Amino acid sequence: MKYEWKKQDKALITVPEYNYFMLKGEGNPNSEDFAQAVGVLYSLTYAIKMLPKKGPAPEDYYEYSIFPLEGVWDLSEKGRSQAALDKNELVYTIKIRLPDFVTPALAGGILEKVQGTKPHPLLQKAVFGSSEDGLSVQMLHTGPYDEEPASFRKMEQYCAEHGLRRLSKTHREIYVTDARRTQPGKLKTVLRFLVAEEK
Repeated sequence: MKYEWKKQDKALITVPEYNYFMLKGEGNPNSEDFAQAVGVLYSLTYAIKMLPKKGPAPEDYYEYSIFPLEGVWDLSEKGRSQAALDKNELVYTIKIRLPDFVTPALAGGILEKVQGTKPHPLLQKAVFGSSEDGLSVQMLHTGPYDEEPASFRKMEQYCAEHGLRRLSKTHREIYVTDARRTQPGKLKTVLRFLVAEEK
Protein backbone atom coordinates (compact mmCIF):
# COMPACT_ATOMS: atom_id res chain seq x y z
CA MET A 1 0.00 0.00 0.00
CA LYS A 2 1.27 3.47 -0.89
CA TYR A 3 1.92 5.70 2.15
CA GLU A 4 0.09 9.02 1.77
CA TRP A 5 1.36 11.63 4.25
CA LYS A 6 -1.46 14.03 3.30
CA LYS A 7 -3.99 11.58 4.71
CA GLN A 8 -1.98 10.62 7.80
CA ASP A 9 -0.46 13.80 9.19
CA LYS A 10 -3.19 16.44 9.39
CA ALA A 11 -3.89 17.09 13.07
CA LEU A 12 -0.87 15.98 15.07
CA ILE A 13 -0.47 17.53 18.49
CA THR A 14 2.27 15.30 19.91
CA VAL A 15 4.76 14.95 17.08
CA PRO A 16 7.07 11.91 17.22
CA GLU A 17 10.62 11.58 15.94
CA TYR A 18 11.12 11.52 12.17
CA ASN A 19 14.16 11.30 9.91
CA TYR A 20 15.07 14.05 7.45
CA PHE A 21 17.56 15.37 4.98
CA MET A 22 18.41 18.85 6.33
CA LEU A 23 20.27 22.01 5.39
CA LYS A 24 21.02 25.00 7.62
CA GLY A 25 21.26 28.54 6.30
CA GLU A 26 20.52 32.17 6.90
CA GLY A 27 19.10 35.06 4.94
CA ASN A 28 16.06 35.98 2.90
CA PRO A 29 13.95 33.00 1.75
CA ASN A 30 13.22 34.90 -1.48
CA SER A 31 16.90 34.75 -2.43
CA GLU A 32 18.55 32.55 -5.04
CA ASP A 33 20.68 30.94 -2.30
CA PHE A 34 17.53 29.67 -0.59
CA ALA A 35 16.13 28.36 -3.88
CA GLN A 36 19.40 26.49 -4.48
CA ALA A 37 19.21 24.90 -1.03
CA VAL A 38 15.66 23.72 -1.65
CA GLY A 39 16.72 22.23 -4.97
CA VAL A 40 19.54 20.29 -3.32
CA LEU A 41 17.17 18.77 -0.75
CA TYR A 42 14.74 17.68 -3.44
CA SER A 43 17.54 16.11 -5.50
CA LEU A 44 18.42 13.94 -2.49
CA THR A 45 14.82 13.06 -1.73
CA TYR A 46 13.96 12.05 -5.29
CA ALA A 47 17.13 9.97 -5.49
CA ILE A 48 15.70 7.80 -2.70
CA LYS A 49 12.24 7.56 -4.23
CA MET A 50 13.70 6.48 -7.57
CA LEU A 51 15.93 3.73 -6.16
CA PRO A 52 13.75 0.83 -7.41
CA LYS A 53 14.06 2.19 -10.97
CA LYS A 54 17.84 2.38 -10.71
CA GLY A 55 18.44 -1.13 -9.39
CA PRO A 56 17.39 -3.39 -6.50
CA ALA A 57 15.21 -1.61 -3.96
CA PRO A 58 16.60 -1.35 -0.43
CA GLU A 59 15.28 -3.65 2.27
CA ASP A 60 11.81 -2.69 3.53
CA TYR A 61 11.28 -0.19 0.70
CA TYR A 62 7.66 0.78 0.04
CA GLU A 63 5.93 3.20 -2.31
CA TYR A 64 5.23 6.60 -0.79
CA SER A 65 4.40 10.19 -1.67
CA ILE A 66 7.25 12.68 -1.37
CA PHE A 67 6.92 14.56 1.90
CA PRO A 68 6.62 18.35 1.75
CA LEU A 69 9.42 20.82 2.35
CA GLU A 70 9.62 22.05 5.94
CA GLY A 71 11.41 25.00 7.48
CA VAL A 72 12.34 25.69 11.10
CA TRP A 73 12.68 29.46 11.41
CA ASP A 74 14.40 31.76 13.90
CA LEU A 75 16.15 35.15 13.90
CA SER A 76 19.78 36.13 14.37
CA GLU A 77 20.73 38.13 17.48
CA LYS A 78 20.64 41.29 15.37
CA GLY A 79 17.24 40.37 13.98
CA ARG A 80 15.83 39.78 17.46
CA SER A 81 16.85 43.29 18.50
CA GLN A 82 15.03 45.00 15.64
CA ALA A 83 11.45 46.23 15.93
CA ALA A 84 10.47 45.18 12.41
CA LEU A 85 11.14 41.83 10.74
CA ASP A 86 14.23 41.89 8.52
CA LYS A 87 14.12 38.77 6.36
CA ASN A 88 17.85 39.05 5.77
CA GLU A 89 18.33 38.21 9.47
CA LEU A 90 16.34 34.97 9.33
CA VAL A 91 18.08 31.75 10.38
CA TYR A 92 16.63 28.49 9.14
CA THR A 93 16.91 24.75 8.85
CA ILE A 94 15.05 23.42 5.85
CA LYS A 95 14.29 19.74 5.71
CA ILE A 96 12.33 17.03 3.94
CA ARG A 97 11.02 14.10 5.93
CA LEU A 98 12.08 10.62 4.85
CA PRO A 99 10.25 7.28 5.04
CA ASP A 100 11.27 5.10 7.96
CA PHE A 101 13.12 2.55 5.82
CA VAL A 102 15.89 5.11 5.23
CA THR A 103 18.88 4.23 7.42
CA PRO A 104 21.99 6.36 8.08
CA ALA A 105 23.93 4.07 5.75
CA LEU A 106 21.40 4.42 2.95
CA ALA A 107 21.26 8.20 3.39
CA GLY A 108 25.05 8.42 3.33
CA GLY A 109 25.15 6.43 0.10
CA ILE A 110 22.58 8.74 -1.47
CA LEU A 111 24.60 11.82 -0.49
CA GLU A 112 27.68 10.36 -2.16
CA LYS A 113 25.74 9.29 -5.26
CA VAL A 114 24.09 12.66 -5.81
CA GLN A 115 27.39 14.47 -5.23
CA GLY A 116 28.82 12.34 -8.03
CA THR A 117 25.95 12.77 -10.50
CA LYS A 118 24.70 16.28 -9.67
CA PRO A 119 27.56 17.99 -7.79
CA HIS A 120 26.67 21.12 -5.84
CA PRO A 121 28.60 22.92 -3.05
CA LEU A 122 25.59 22.77 -0.72
CA LEU A 123 25.64 18.97 -0.76
CA GLN A 124 28.64 19.23 1.56
CA LYS A 125 26.35 20.88 4.13
CA ALA A 126 23.37 18.54 3.73
CA VAL A 127 22.94 16.06 6.58
CA PHE A 128 20.74 13.14 7.51
CA GLY A 129 19.26 13.41 11.00
CA SER A 130 16.16 13.22 13.14
CA SER A 131 14.05 15.60 15.19
CA GLU A 132 11.09 15.25 17.54
CA ASP A 133 8.79 18.22 18.11
CA GLY A 134 6.77 16.65 20.91
CA LEU A 135 3.84 18.63 22.31
CA SER A 136 2.92 21.27 19.74
CA VAL A 137 0.16 23.58 18.61
CA GLN A 138 -0.37 23.77 14.87
CA MET A 139 -2.85 25.14 12.36
CA LEU A 140 -3.26 25.33 8.60
CA HIS A 141 -2.60 28.84 7.30
CA THR A 142 -4.16 29.64 3.93
CA GLY A 143 -2.81 32.66 2.07
CA PRO A 144 0.45 34.58 1.60
CA TYR A 145 3.40 33.90 3.89
CA ASP A 146 3.46 37.56 4.93
CA GLU A 147 -0.01 37.11 6.50
CA GLU A 148 1.15 34.32 8.82
CA PRO A 149 1.34 36.60 11.91
CA ALA A 150 -2.49 36.63 12.06
CA SER A 151 -2.51 32.83 12.26
CA PHE A 152 0.19 32.83 14.92
CA ARG A 153 -1.94 35.19 17.00
CA LYS A 154 -4.82 32.70 16.78
CA MET A 155 -2.49 29.90 17.88
CA GLU A 156 -1.24 31.95 20.83
CA GLN A 157 -4.82 32.76 21.79
CA TYR A 158 -5.58 29.04 21.72
CA CYS A 159 -2.65 28.48 24.08
CA ALA A 160 -3.93 31.16 26.47
CA GLU A 161 -7.37 29.54 26.54
CA HIS A 162 -6.08 26.00 27.08
CA GLY A 163 -3.35 26.46 29.69
CA LEU A 164 -0.45 26.13 27.29
CA ARG A 165 2.77 28.13 27.06
CA ARG A 166 4.74 28.70 23.87
CA LEU A 167 8.33 27.61 24.50
CA SER A 168 10.13 29.92 22.05
CA LYS A 169 9.65 32.14 19.01
CA THR A 170 11.20 29.45 16.84
CA HIS A 171 8.55 27.80 14.71
CA ARG A 172 8.11 25.21 11.98
CA GLU A 173 6.42 25.71 8.63
CA ILE A 174 5.32 22.78 6.44
CA TYR A 175 4.69 23.83 2.86
CA VAL A 176 1.71 21.78 1.70
CA THR A 177 1.59 23.67 -1.60
CA ASP A 178 4.45 24.70 -3.87
CA ALA A 179 4.93 28.48 -3.95
CA ARG A 180 6.38 28.20 -7.47
CA ARG A 181 3.09 26.84 -8.79
CA THR A 182 0.45 28.33 -6.46
CA GLN A 183 -1.11 31.77 -6.30
CA PRO A 184 -0.27 33.53 -2.99
CA GLY A 185 -3.91 33.56 -1.86
CA LYS A 186 -4.15 29.78 -2.25
CA LEU A 187 -0.93 28.80 -0.49
CA LYS A 188 -1.40 26.26 2.30
CA THR A 189 1.17 26.13 5.09
CA VAL A 190 1.03 24.19 8.34
CA LEU A 191 2.36 26.36 11.16
CA ARG A 192 3.63 24.71 14.32
CA PHE A 193 5.38 25.69 17.53
CA LEU A 194 6.36 23.78 20.66
CA VAL A 195 4.36 24.25 23.85
CA ALA A 196 4.28 23.09 27.45
CA GLU A 197 1.37 22.81 29.85
CA GLU A 198 1.20 25.59 32.42
CA LYS A 199 1.63 24.31 35.96
